[in-house]
Parts: sequence; structure tokens; C-alpha cells
Amino acid sequence: MLRMILGLLLLCIPVRTSAAMRVKELASLEGVRENQLIGYGIVVGLAGTGDKRQTVFSTQTLTNMLERMGVSVSPSALLVRNMAAVMITASLPAFSQPGLRIDLTVAAIGDATNLQGGLLLLAPLRGGDGQTYAVAQGAVVTGGFVAGRGGNSQTLNHPTVGRVPGGAIVEKAAPSVPPSSKVRLQLHQADFSTAARLVEVVNKKFAVDSRPVARAENPGLVVVETPASFAGRPVEFVAALESLTVEADRTSKVVINERTGTLILGKDVRIAPVAILHGSLSVEVRTNFDVSQPEPLSTGKTAVTTQTAVDVKEDKVKTISLKQGASVEDLVRSLQAIGSTPRDIIAILQGLKAAGALEAEIEVI
Repeated sequence: MLRMILGLLLLCIPVRTSAAMRVKELASLEGVRENQLIGYGIVVGLAGTGDKRQTVFSTQTLTNMLERMGVSVSPSALLVRNMAAVMITASLPAFSQPGLRIDLTVAAIGDATNLQGGLLLLAPLRGGDGQTYAVAQGAVVTGGFVAGRGGNSQTLNHPTVGRVPGGAIVEKAAPSVPPSSKVRLQLHQADFSTAARLVEVVNKKFAVDSRPVARAENPGLVVVETPASFAGRPVEFVAALESLTVEADRTSKVVINERTGTLILGKDVRIAPVAILHGSLSVEVRTNFDVSQPEPLSTGKTAVTTQTAVDVKEDKVKTISLKQGASVEDLVRSLQAIGSTPRDIIAILQGLKAAGALEAEIEVI
């Protein structure tokens, strides 16, 4: 396995040309997905860390809520430092039924400084079609806090964002496409080889009288007809379909994050026979400031003089040689032996790819 080089992390994950995966890990049913919900509400019970008067919509929201409860108050007479206006987001799982509880995330949208200890009041959650699918209410749990005040305070994480576990109750069933006479499987990563193998495995399992039931419309979509033996039992058929094992084809890839000096690569990525010469050139410029003082009682003035020195150092070229069948693991070990840093390895891998010696894709993030 790869090891850490000079304090920067070099991660190694096993990447093979193919890996056995269940269909449920490889693909998902078309139309069976989560639905995003959003809402607006207020969090009350804050200890003076809520919105200020500059956040006008907080007072308007509180005034409207009190008005619906039969309490008439002028917005100018309200202090909202114990409440905060928040946006609420949630994900509605596929086939969610009324009564199911889902988690929420709330985030302050005004100038509140802390949601710790707050209580989210009843608020509707709507989908992209504008319809209400859930209602939210509950105690807010923050992953951070603020201690102290003024210049002597300490903040941990983001106290203006919190979670409400199980804080929403589904009021309307999620819009989902139920399984029918045809099951459409969407591959998480479109690939011709994987789609062909999936069709082969499904037909081998469910084909009747040598008549195929599955076909690939494109590299990312496989359509499967429900066999007669599962007529009227689409859920059971999908369960049997998802349990099948397919050899998923994977492309060897090297991921580079040059901002942090991080490489993520596979130990089985192969490198063609190649020789690498590695050296470095460093230039150091030093500037010293000297102060010249005049003699006492003289007419001279204090002067500052600079002295600049330039040092140039060039390391000797270090050479490594890789034979046929060498892997990235062999390359990294060899580069460690000659003292290369992760940034040196990044430059060398990019050079190997340009020379056609690296049998993998390079992705820079």
C-alpha cells in the first residue's frame, strides 16, 4: 500500500478492471428517487442570539403568525432577538407514505448568530411543483456553539445551521413511478461493457424459452420485461432482479487535487516500460537591512542600507527505471526512494500520461 510522503497524504484505493456488484448497487429504477423539499419558518426560544431589527421579514413573519392566532401586534413594537427566520430543506424518499417522519436541515437567513436551543414552529414543506408534501416542527440540534461574548468568544463549527431529526411528518405520498410490466434500470455510471453484461446476466436468469427479457437501449439504460412467472408481482420481481450479481467494468483512473497535493490512485494501474529523470532547481534570495548611525553631535542622518544575496542550488538528476508490467505502487515506491514529494509525483504522472506510458485516466479536481 502507499504511504504518506513528507506530511502530505497519498491515498491508495484498489481499482480493478471489473468488480462483482449487485444490481441494486449498480443501477436504480427509473423514477424511483428522492424528492427535494423546501420551506420557510421561524425558530423561537433563542437566548438573544436571533435576528435584529435590520431583518425586516422576521418581524413580518411573527406579526402574521400572531394575527392568525387572534393577537394583533404592530411590527414596530416587536423585538425578534429571541427568534430567527430560517430556510428548511429535506429529502422525501421514494414511495414515502403519509405519517412517515423525515429529517430536516434548518439554516438562518437573517443576521441571527446562533440557533442553539431553538424550537422550529410549524411550517409547510413544498416540492418543486409547489404542493405541500410534509409539515415541519421540532427542536433544533446544532453541531456547534458560541461561548463568551464580545471580543472574548469562541465559535465551534456553524451554529447558524442545525438539524431536526424526524422533524417533519409526510402528509402526501411522494411522486414515484411504480414498477409495471417493464422495469427500466438506470446505470449509475453509463458504460457499454457493464450494460451488456447486465443484459446477459438478466437474460440468463429470467429468459423463457430462449426469449430474452432484457435489452440495452443505451449504455446507461437497460429495459427488462416482467416474466410471466412474476405477473402481478412487480415488487417480488424487482427484489429478485436487484439481487443478481454483475461484473461491473471500471476505468482505471488517477485523481489529482493539486491544491492540497493529494493523489488518489489504484495500485493495479499499469505503467509501460519507461525511464524517469528527476531533479530540482532552487533559487533563494536573501535581503538584509543594515542601519547606519551618524557620529554623535554630527550633521549626519540615520540611513538604512540593504544587502541582497542570491543563492542557486541545483540537485543532481536522479533516475529510476520501470520494467514491463510495473504498477503505480512500484512507481511511488521508486519515487519515494529518490526523495520525491507528492507535487513531484503529480508532475511525473502528468508527464507519463502525456508520453503514453500511463494506462489510466487522469482527473484533476
